[in-house]
Amino acid sequence: MSSPRPETQPAQQQTPPGTLGEMDPEPDHGEESYQGSGRLSGKKAVITGGDSGIGRAVAIAFAREGADVLISYLNEHEDAQDTARYVEQAGQKCVLVPGDLADRAHAKTIIPKAVEEFGRVDVLVNNAAFQMSHESLDEISDDEWDHTVAVNLSAMFTLTKDAIPHMQPGASIINSSSVNSDNPSPNLIAYAMTKAGIANFTASLAQLYAEKGIRANSVAPGPIWTPLIPSTMPEEKVESFGQQVPLGRPGQPAELAPVYVLLASDESSYVSGARIAVTGGKPIL
Repeated sequence: MSSPRPETQPAQQQTPPGTLGEMDPEPDHGEESYQGSGRLSGKKAVITGGDSGIGRAVAIAFAREGADVLISYLNEHEDAQDTARYVEQAGQKCVLVPGDLADRAHAKTIIPKAVEEFGRVDVLVNNAAFQMSHESLDEISDDEWDHTVAVNLSAMFTLTKDAIPHMQPGASIINSSSVNSDNPSPNLIAYAMTKAGIANFTASLAQLYAEKGIRANSVAPGPIWTPLIPSTMPEEKVESFGQQVPLGRPGQPAELAPVYVLLASDESSYVSGARIAVTGGKPIL
């Protein structure tokens, strides 16, 4: 992997959900550095939020490890098409499905599309998320609260429920939680609540489907430099983003991808019910 990007970034802001082209510096998704070795050869994967950030890094890594990928994303078409190009350059099939996962009717189209294209689902990565920074509860509208729950929790429930009937023993479900799952930021109260829910949902799921040979794990990222940050945080917080962890910098999406590859691979056949911290040194319970 290439050396980490600079430890600081200038103050900047975007409108949600944010795009890669407006970020300074542009994140590293492993486009030039990730080297595959066939660890996911023949697998069929679904990744939500796969146009940019962690989802994009995971899509690139999965493809270079031999997996075909369906990417669900909101409306960042240019970023998604760029991700698809990297997947196809790796010799793998990429299916793009735009739309709002907060709309349950749309969420319910994702797995049927994957089954239509691939015949089955071997790996499901529930990664798409919404957050917004606020100083008080009064700033959070009912609609924003409902939207946060719909994207972060309800879509995960829907896709997981739809995918399991199309999974065989050895299949893997990987959910993106957060260091906020047990170290909640007061300014991200709605987001932090959903990330705790994701961690608990995953732990229950691992026990519920163990006898069917389906594994479930979550990944708990710390501060990762993605479009979500400049599009949901005040400029001054963007400038200092990531400096609070022991490593003193935000992580790059490329630094998350190997963990998702491990959890998707048959090498982790005895790993289920885990929550893996990728936090720059900040511990989770």
